[in-house]
Amino acid sequence: MSASRFASRFLSAALALVCAPALAGPSGEPIQPVPQSLRQNPAQAALGRRLFSDPRLSVNGRVSCASCHDLARGGADSRGVSLGLDDKPAALNAPTVLNAALNFKQFWNGRADTLEAQIGLVVENPAEMGSRWPDVVRKVQQDAGYRSGFAAAYKDGVTRANIEHALASFERTLITPNSRFDRYLRGEHGALSAAEKAGYARFKQYGCVACHQGVNVGGNMFQKFGVMEDYAGRRGAAARQDSGRYALSGSEEDRYVFKVPSLRNVARTAPYFHDGSAATLEQAIDIMFKYQLGRPGSPEDKALIAQFLATLNAQPAGQP
Repeated sequence: MSASRFASRFLSAALALVCAPALAGPSGEPIQPVPQSLRQNPAQAALGRRLFSDPRLSVNGRVSCASCHDLARGGADSRGVSLGLDDKPAALNAPTVLNAALNFKQFWNGRADTLEAQIGLVVENPAEMGSRWPDVVRKVQQDAGYRSGFAAAYKDGVTRANIEHALASFERTLITPNSRFDRYLRGEHGALSAAEKAGYARFKQYGCVACHQGVNVGGNMFQKFGVMEDYAGRRGAAARQDSGRYALSGSEEDRYVFKVPSLRNVARTAPYFHDGSAATLEQAIDIMFKYQLGRPGSPEDKALIAQFLATLNAQPAGQP
């Protein structure tokens, strides 16, 4: 598909989304609040919490899920690209695990349909954890605490499927339902300042909401990175490592097409984009205006949008 046709289709979709009330949530807004809870079995989620920080899931005993998903830093990785086995750089920046349960697909290219499938692939990825599942199951089984915990929480005890499920159960507790913006959507109009409300209005007026909407303010569609200008050309040879969904389909229409990231907690998850190329939120906003919207935005409007985005910050439910 030509760049002009792609841009035309994108702009048509944006206009339809912004103008169609049927796509808005109960509040009449295109963004909906995070649910207060995704109910999970407490014993299974507790096992997952322990596994999340356990480096024994990796072949060298040094890399855990928490190595790249720091819950104290918005569930993301503060490095430009994550480091896997033996501190070797991965191809991409690790996205936040907070609210990942609300995404329609997992990974930047959407190659996993569920959290369980995503976990299964990470454990065996030679650049990430590099393990074999039979070895992981054996190590977990050899731990008396895990063995008794899994026996109590699952009828068949320690299995690959149960390890994946326990980790996914914990991740499903990592939703952030009480941001100031969610409180505003639920009717607490004083939760936002006048400037933050103005930033949300600009966010909608410029068309950012065409891709960043729904309960996760993104995470529910694929989109080309570089709709209006050639973002991959800006990065040169480095872009060959991150061709998006093209790596799965081999179709040119999928080259540089990625899952639209969630913007929840975005003010806490620098650096930005799949390549970690934007060090600050302000830089990320500038790039979005140029490469996705293809239009200028005033410094004042961009600053207001950044203020709005900060209202999406919240801690996971039940955590300090």
